[in-house]
Amino acid sequence: MSFMHSVSFPLHGKRLWVTGGHGFLGKQVVAELERRGARVLATRSAEVDLMDPSAAQRFIKDQRPDGVIHLAARVGGIGANRAHPGSFFFANAVMGIHLIEACRLEQVEKLAVLGTVCAYPKFCPVPFHEDDLWNGYPEETNAPYGVAKKALLVQMQSYKQEYGTRGIFLIPVNLYGPGDHLDLETNHVIPALIRKFLEAKAQGKPTVELWGTGSASREFLFVEDAARGICDGMEAYEDIDPVNLGTGEEITIGNLAALIQELTGFQGELVFNPAYPDGQPKRQLDTSRALERFGWKAQVGLREGLTRTVAWMREALG
Repeated sequence: MSFMHSVSFPLHGKRLWVTGGHGFLGKQVVAELERRGARVLATRSAEVDLMDPSAAQRFIKDQRPDGVIHLAARVGGIGANRAHPGSFFFANAVMGIHLIEACRLEQVEKLAVLGTVCAYPKFCPVPFHEDDLWNGYPEETNAPYGVAKKALLVQMQSYKQEYGTRGIFLIPVNLYGPGDHLDLETNHVIPALIRKFLEAKAQGKPTVELWGTGSASREFLFVEDAARGICDGMEAYEDIDPVNLGTGEEITIGNLAALIQELTGFQGELVFNPAYPDGQPKRQLDTSRALERFGWKAQVGLREGLTRTVAWMREALG
């Protein structure tokens, strides 16, 4: 089945502002936009503080971007979410609310806002379909972050209804790839596992301990695929229905660990520690809407993506 989609917002020659443009995903989005001939303004919070109610409007007034891609977020792992639920809710809600309002006031031509898979209900039918977004409260540890992001979807939908604001809302699944965070305290499962295995191999350790039972399943999207999805949506998607970005394929943490063990060459034993939580039992997205609405589909398989990520981490860790 093939879908033809007309380009309604060609990126070539457009001037685009990417908030969070120096982050893990942001760098890839900037590179993809530039490949498509866009002129990119990538900012850090030190340059444009979106917590300041008037900063976004001042920046837009001064720089006159044709479009805005909002990637900036305050994020962290389970520990950070548990420790700072209030500041995570406030920062993510306020940054987006100020930015969307500034785009309306300055009549920015088109806006893309990124949501989060954490916004889905804790007990959600698998695979997660966009229509299930409001059918329950998110998993408690990251609910403040997830609900703040969902509030931005409501803002986008209501602004389109009242003001005709042109924008899209995309929900990526867990991302991984070269350029990910290396810090074991803040990074996600894939870079954490790769680092554990590489270090255990270098130190000749006989075992690697992993949290939980290994039975929980997750879905992972290569960061370059996510960047392409955001750019494809910006060019060819015009509805305000939210759209998942993922592969539609899940893998258990146990099988993921075994694959990373193989790719890193660690010869020892894996030991699962069930004293630690597994988190949400299953996380997998229905990705059919992205293909139907703007012709996007993930291209990089998990083995290929992990091989490239392991090679990058080997070099980054020296």
